[in-house]
Amino acid sequence: MRLPTPPPVVVGLVAGWAADHLLGDPRRGHPVALFGTWAGWVEERRYTDSRAAGVVTEAIVLAPVLVLGLVASRLPAAAGAGATATLTWAALGGTSLGREGTAVHDLLAAGDLPAARARVGNLVGRATGDLSTDDVARAAVESIAENSSDAVVGTLVWGALLGPPGVVLHRAVNTLDAMHGHRTQRYARFGWSAARLDDVLGWVPARVTVLATAAATPLRAGVVVRTAVRDGHAHPSPNAGPVEAGFAAALDLRLGGRTVYTSGVEERPMLGRGRAVAVADLPRAVALARRVGAITLAAAVVLRVAVGAR
Repeated sequence: MRLPTPPPVVVGLVAGWAADHLLGDPRRGHPVALFGTWAGWVEERRYTDSRAAGVVTEAIVLAPVLVLGLVASRLPAAAGAGATATLTWAALGGTSLGREGTAVHDLLAAGDLPAARARVGNLVGRATGDLSTDDVARAAVESIAENSSDAVVGTLVWGALLGPPGVVLHRAVNTLDAMHGHRTQRYARFGWSAARLDDVLGWVPARVTVLATAAATPLRAGVVVRTAVRDGHAHPSPNAGPVEAGFAAALDLRLGGRTVYTSGVEERPMLGRGRAVAVADLPRAVALARRVGAITLAAAVVLRVAVGAR
């Protein structure tokens, strides 16, 4: 009996995830970095301190990305699968996220706090120069949790729902939020649209991440979901809050607390009711993030097959 041919998007998502798992991000000429250069070029020419200017800028920046995704979605089956795989590989960041978390752990374990502070700066947007050893570990765990949703789950979920346009749109919007979605004097109004659009596109992936986290830690599944619901809403981000709370519960840790940014100091709510983060928890967080990614990939395949069947 001949097995049915899997949909091109399914082949592309699986192949793209495998490429990220085996290769990580390209070391030079990363498409996301090139997109950031393009976004910066547009910003230089369109910036004014207003929400309207931000909306126009985001529309201009996203237009060629959407065209790319639409073109990829209309290719013949084999070419479409290859294009989806390439775009998915470029959009995913799970392996690089794990490598950075491992590198921070190794530096902290070796007692090199200055180097660990510098390295964790690759993961977080907060000021890192005065962080203690445990603060560096907490920053890394929080970033691993949040970016599991942003850099892995979101890509797979939107890829399953919309195909290549969903892959590139989610990654591009998330990148624009990282560039413009800050509460600084320059971006408070200009970056409003980038932040809000990222919140919208991140809402479903964040909840999927919580469910995948529960599935990845079955003995604590109920605690994960309850903690995400109970504590997540107190976080300033409607999406990072549930994700970080879920990771905290899965690892039996406590996240949140004093967080210093260039724009000021924030007292983040406590997420979870476990103990404070220690250096030894970083490998556990990395391993959990990998399981969450694999579970989400399986769910994305099932979802896309169901969408295709309809």
